[in-house]
Amino acid sequence: MSLIIAYVGKKGCVMASDKRKIAYFGDKEKREELENEIYSGAIKSDDELYNRASELDIVIKISEDSNKLRNIDDVIVGEVSSKTTFKINRRRIYGTTNGYQIIELLGSDITNSDKGDTAIILFGNKITKSLANELLDKMWKAKFSLKYMGEVFENILKEISKQTPSIGKKYDVMIKNPTFTNNEAQNHLDETIERDIKLLNKFRAKLTEDLLAQSESIQMATKIINKGEIGKVVKINDKILHVSLNSNVQAFDTNWKQLAKPGENVIMFIEKEDNVDIGDVAVIENETLCIKRNKANLQCNIILASV
Repeated sequence: MSLIIAYVGKKGCVMASDKRKIAYFGDKEKREELENEIYSGAIKSDDELYNRASELDIVIKISEDSNKLRNIDDVIVGEVSSKTTFKINRRRIYGTTNGYQIIELLGSDITNSDKGDTAIILFGNKITKSLANELLDKMWKAKFSLKYMGEVFENILKEISKQTPSIGKKYDVMIKNPTFTNNEAQNHLDETIERDIKLLNKFRAKLTEDLLAQSESIQMATKIINKGEIGKVVKINDKILHVSLNSNVQAFDTNWKQLAKPGENVIMFIEKEDNVDIGDVAVIENETLCIKRNKANLQCNIILASV
């Protein structure tokens, strides 16, 4: 759903991109049918897109805040991506004065690469690239300044957004013009890409760790007790109670760190100490923690879960 236009040459590097992102929800085959109609140019506006999505029983969500361009020191990076169930396919262009490199990634593994020193490069779908090529033929002049090139690219994006919902009406334009020879540019790009891929590896590792932690939290959350006996009061100190947990109950903090195993004591609190006796049973009834004998409310700062 993107269009990135890049110029790389002896003057420097200019990149422009739309900021649109479209999410699809519904039957896979119908989603693919809708995407094919967009890419072929059959759907020409946002209204037509919403109407056709409704006909196919597909829910779409359009946002205009996707950052497809970024800079790393003297290098501009443009990226388009597509997600599968388990992997993200990325296509990136790294550009600077007198040099560019294009890499394709599956996850964080480079599967293909290309490089050069001067080019006008388009990342996009069939319809956006076709329209961009037509407009570049009409508007392009080799003697443009970098600033004017950026304005031309932005005008091309605006024109295309009137003809296809593939791209929206918000854009980013970036310009870099450091002093590099061809060899210096490629060496600098090699170093930049190596650092960037290492950061991607770290990000993916952290994301995997977070997802595993989230999965564990979801699994543990299913064990939270909302009904039944918790344990017996074994010690009373004013309003502070020591409760020995039943054999099927354990206690955790809010980060799911285990605080007490079955048979061990946990701390609870009661409003009036004369409402509790040694041997009283703590229970959860109607999702409320209380003394079973008289329904006196108890409080605790722990999560009570089944084993």
